[in-house]
Amino acid sequence: MVQMIRGRWFMMFASFVIMAGAGATYLFGTYSKAIKQTLGYTQTTLNLLGFFKDLGSNIGVFSGLIAEVTPTWFVLLAGAATNFVGYFMIWLAVTAKIPKPKVWQMCLYICIGANSQNFANTGVLVTCLKNFPESRGIMLGLLKGFTGLSGAFMTQVYLAVYGNDSKSLLLLIGWFPAAISIFFVATIRPMKIVRGYNEIRVFYHFLYVALSIAFFSMVVTILQKQFKFTHAEYVASAATISCLLLIPLFIAIREEHYLWIQKKQPVKPPTAIAIEKLPLEEPKAPALPPSNPIQIKETPKPKSSCCANICMTPDRGEDYGILQALFSIDMLLILIATFCGLGTNLTAVDNMGQIGESLGYPTLTISTFVSLISIWNFCGRVFAGFVSEILLEKLSFPRPLMIAAVLFLSSIGHLLIAFPRPGTLYVASVIVGFCYGAQLTLLYTVISELFGLKHYATLFNCGQLASPLGSYVFNVMVSGRLYDKEALKQLAQKGMTRDSVKELTCIGQQCYQLPFIILAAVALFGAISTLILVMRTRKFYKGDIYKRFREEAKAAEMEMTLASR
Repeated sequence: MVQMIRGRWFMMFASFVIMAGAGATYLFGTYSKAIKQTLGYTQTTLNLLGFFKDLGSNIGVFSGLIAEVTPTWFVLLAGAATNFVGYFMIWLAVTAKIPKPKVWQMCLYICIGANSQNFANTGVLVTCLKNFPESRGIMLGLLKGFTGLSGAFMTQVYLAVYGNDSKSLLLLIGWFPAAISIFFVATIRPMKIVRGYNEIRVFYHFLYVALSIAFFSMVVTILQKQFKFTHAEYVASAATISCLLLIPLFIAIREEHYLWIQKKQPVKPPTAIAIEKLPLEEPKAPALPPSNPIQIKETPKPKSSCCANICMTPDRGEDYGILQALFSIDMLLILIATFCGLGTNLTAVDNMGQIGESLGYPTLTISTFVSLISIWNFCGRVFAGFVSEILLEKLSFPRPLMIAAVLFLSSIGHLLIAFPRPGTLYVASVIVGFCYGAQLTLLYTVISELFGLKHYATLFNCGQLASPLGSYVFNVMVSGRLYDKEALKQLAQKGMTRDSVKELTCIGQQCYQLPFIILAAVALFGAISTLILVMRTRKFYKGDIYKRFREEAKAAEMEMTLASR
């Protein structure tokens, strides 16, 4: 039992569970309608709220800097506290248990609640990457994949506990993820780097479990669209997906039991070696020092300035300083790709509810789009992690090139929303969810490979700073304003004014046509600019980028072997 609880495989199970509850931001499309109706917001105001949600979920600099100087348990507890405070205040506002807050207060609440995701990401991702540095693509794909599945997982849980009440969903995402982090707070911790012979096989077992959860979630989502589920059936679906989430626990027990048996086996005595003694030579007299020794004075090295240290960056793959990485051209290109890719895809995710409403889809079908985005978000994360790792190992295929391909595919998804046909919104939901998840995994992995792991907690949070900026520009300034402009035009055609309606609603494909044409062009520009990063890093990815970590793992294994003897 002690071996299991203190082992790194049980830590992996705890990481999966924490990440499965850390994706409340992906449920914004489900509860945004309740906020809009209850508080009487326009689409621009709702998109502003969505921007602050994205801002909170992507401003992870605070969690990164805190993780640099505090242990992991403190980071997870801070995330649990911010999660509960933020979403609980939103629930109080929506249910009218407190006076109607001002818009800036609601923006503050959702920013605090969404920022808790960064603490969970920082505490779990950084620790797991340091424990498994040679499998970082696979590791990030699995962990971020479970985060992508959390939308479907949390939806089934809230339907089972509260029924189809989107206001109660806010209460669930306030206390449930915080309780998970508190329960496993002592489990997530750094360990010695030891690569097991069956490590990749265990990761594939975790992958099969994750794929089973995704497949079950997709089947249940389709059935809930076709048939009206009873409360007992909702409970059964939530219980099933919870049992599937516990399978990694049994995998962890199996692996830790195997390691425990290996430790109990007696160590074979070393083979006897015959040593031939050589005759001792007479010691020679020590050499006398020279009569006139020459004293050499060492000139002190001139201290380099801070700006010089920033400009003199180490080789790619070595541990960069924080400022060295932030002011590098590689990081600039990563930020451009993040702005163009994650910014546009977040806009599509946040507006999927209103897109479906403008095209005349019923409420249940709109929730299907949200669930499809969550499921394929998971598929994109896992696919990018495993496939990019295989391509890198077999063909030295650079990960930035895969980012460029993902951005090109996302531009196609935006065009399907701009020019909808019957059934194309289903395809667009799949593409948007897949591309968003794939780029997120690739972004985190590329930053760890180019700039090292020493300051990874801060750097990967800084690398996603362009995402909320892109969300604000494309979600509020472009999509929200053009949507409200078209809605006001439709009101004018009916002879009505803005004051005569409580909720500003636009109907028709013209509501989002121009915004998503712009988003498609931006995503295509991001794909082209990422090719520059591909050219800059092609030599680095052709080499052995994990050689240093393999040497450290061998040294740790040798140390453990000597200690066991």
